[in-house]
Amino acid sequence: MLSYQHIYHAGNLADVHKHAMLAWMLDYLTRKDKPLSYIETHAGRALYDLGDAAAVKTGEAAQGIGKVANWFKAEHPYARVLDEVHAAHGAQAYPGSPMIAARLLRSTDRIDLAELHPAEEASLRAALADWPVRVHRRDGFELAHALCPPTPRRGLLLIDPSYEIKSDYETIPGHIARIARAWNVGIVALWYPILTSDAHRGMLRALTKAHPEAIRHEVTFPPARPGHGMIGSGLFVLRAPYGFEDAAANLSRHFDSLKG
Repeated sequence: MLSYQHIYHAGNLADVHKHAMLAWMLDYLTRKDKPLSYIETHAGRALYDLGDAAAVKTGEAAQGIGKVANWFKAEHPYARVLDEVHAAHGAQAYPGSPMIAARLLRSTDRIDLAELHPAEEASLRAALADWPVRVHRRDGFELAHALCPPTPRRGLLLIDPSYEIKSDYETIPGHIARIARAWNVGIVALWYPILTSDAHRGMLRALTKAHPEAIRHEVTFPPARPGHGMIGSGLFVLRAPYGFEDAAANLSRHFDSLKG
């Protein structure tokens, strides 16, 4: 759907969960000299201004990274990226996942980013103009199927749709099954919202049945405002790197502190 713009939600607690674990995984992968591929199906604009009226309106960033940045020690890769982005763009700047990947990966690594929304794609290209990335104005699932298996074969695919297209909950298990067969060594990470409507439950049942070996990590948190339907964030990861569960457990302890 071309109406979705992540600026309203950038830096919220779901972003903190998703981006902290993404940064940890990319940092882990770069500990080896071998090059890798990073593919993202729903990239967004890569760089957000949390002082923008749209971000302020929802209050999600204030309840998110604005409240919990002290969870992360300076050496954590997520904290390193936040510090770099603040130094380059100001204290209100927030990195989306493409910017996190661009700043953590190396010149020998390949980055492919899909974004269909014209304005978001233009902003994505502008934000990453100085970085060696490939931006595609193309359906993200089409791009993933076209590229997998990528070269280099090591790497990570992030699937992070808005879920405004409700059929995503039904079609994503099929996409992941096909990608996992084609790219049998790649890490496949799916982000999903935990909703009061339970719209995500059927998708997770299908995914768990098809991939019982995958790691599923969920955190819950208070709604950003009264009546807000998202009360948590989840990651479903195929072939998660060694140590992922420990890193996720450490992050869970921080989220548990929000429950008072």
